[in-house]
Amino acid sequence: MPVLTEVLRDRARSHPDQTAYLAGDTEITFRDFDRRADRVANALAAAGVGPGDRVAILDKNSLEYAEQMFGAARIGAVQVPVNYRLAPDEVAYIVNNAQAKVFIVGPEFLPVLDAIADKLEHTTHTVVIGGSGHNYEDYATWVEGASDTRPGHTPDTSDVFVQLYSSGTTGLPKGVMLTHDNFLAALAVTTGEWDIDESSVLMVAMPMYHVAGNVLTVSAIYNGIPGVIAREPDPTAIAQGIERHRVTHIFLVPVLLQFMQLIPEVAACDLSSLKLVLYGASPISEDVLRGAMRMLPDADFMQVYGLTEVTGAITMLPAADHDPDGPNTHRLRSAGLPNTNTTLKIVDPATQEEAPPGQVGEILCRTPQNMKGYWGMPDATATALSADNWFRTGDAGYLDEDGYLYIHDRVKDMIISGGENIYPAEVENVLMSHPAVSDCAVIGVPSERWGETPKALVVLSSDVPEQEIIDYCREHLAHFKCPSSVERRDQIPRNPTGKILKRELRAPYWQGEDRAVN
Repeated sequence: MPVLTEVLRDRARSHPDQTAYLAGDTEITFRDFDRRADRVANALAAAGVGPGDRVAILDKNSLEYAEQMFGAARIGAVQVPVNYRLAPDEVAYIVNNAQAKVFIVGPEFLPVLDAIADKLEHTTHTVVIGGSGHNYEDYATWVEGASDTRPGHTPDTSDVFVQLYSSGTTGLPKGVMLTHDNFLAALAVTTGEWDIDESSVLMVAMPMYHVAGNVLTVSAIYNGIPGVIAREPDPTAIAQGIERHRVTHIFLVPVLLQFMQLIPEVAACDLSSLKLVLYGASPISEDVLRGAMRMLPDADFMQVYGLTEVTGAITMLPAADHDPDGPNTHRLRSAGLPNTNTTLKIVDPATQEEAPPGQVGEILCRTPQNMKGYWGMPDATATALSADNWFRTGDAGYLDEDGYLYIHDRVKDMIISGGENIYPAEVENVLMSHPAVSDCAVIGVPSERWGETPKALVVLSSDVPEQEIIDYCREHLAHFKCPSSVERRDQIPRNPTGKILKRELRAPYWQGEDRAVN
């Protein structure tokens, strides 16, 4: 299979006048999108970007986001999407860690750019998409001023295509390097499993900084079908976009499926064009799933499980298993079967010995979707990814006799709230800087809306209102990472080596729940 940039050229040759993307009122054909990617490549090259260089982008979903991804790859550069929900200092850390030469910013994020402009250590070009009242280079002028000639660079499928950041247990984000080969492996599985054909219309409703939104953006090009770009994950706008463009395929996190059932404007939309609803990234309750299936009676549902490090989904719970009243209702609690290109095994986290069916252990996967590694972190890469390509997911679960994967708990302490990854260590570091906090622990507790949400357990040296602790975190962290509740404790339980007993702290809150993690 050719590199992804050549897949785009193939689509531009085979059906040049067919729609590639729709974003708001803008529609672009494969031919024109291909030319735009060349212009972007040449604009980046003129800015001093070359093979192996990083190009950071901070924006909500946009056509510019997509063309930057392909344009950067055409000269061997790598797009670095930045989570737009992060605090300014967190954004600066990622841009600096990636050593991004060019930083592209959407108009809503000018205040963030202004706050960190003098902190960017490697960035030589800062470009703003639209907006007004600023002195930064205008994106449209910058790209239009470049040639649309074909760049001379020839990428290889082993080259890094995008670098997505996934927080580590130390609280510092890690750059996950995903190659053309990784994407090609992931996309080859989806075409057949999702029953995509020439009449399909795919919506990119998840943020493009998220692995799901990123892979789906590329999927439109790979499959040669229209990709409808939703600016942000707004339930009403998504529903209206489905109706307007007759969308057939979409990925949604459970919280969006829940919200859509509650909004009258969504109920007023015609969603009958949907053929497949993929969902995952956080836990889903049976009530939400049943409600979604009633709301979309003509659509098939498919659950997926995966991670950034494995280029998205590595398992799928088939539509056939989505029968809440059938003989295999227990399978709705599973994460499904491994992809055809993926092998799973369950091992004892301490000994790495393989566990038999039904026994809980750490989930390992071997797949061509496994990342190339963590940017600039060879030790972390070697810990997570073996020489023979087994990736340690950090999640705990078991395989049943039929090969279905059930997620049981986490080996790591990561919290997934509304599809966003939150690492307690990062939040705990902020809490410990509060003058009244002498000790603390952050755990995930069940949330009907978000799947789970962070809770801070704190030992205080003086009486401080709960809201003050929450507000203090919000000054230093993205809001989604901050505790939604605070509970005072006399002490935080630890083992003899000082490690917080997170499992013991979590247990009372998860009693009666089907599972502690998706």
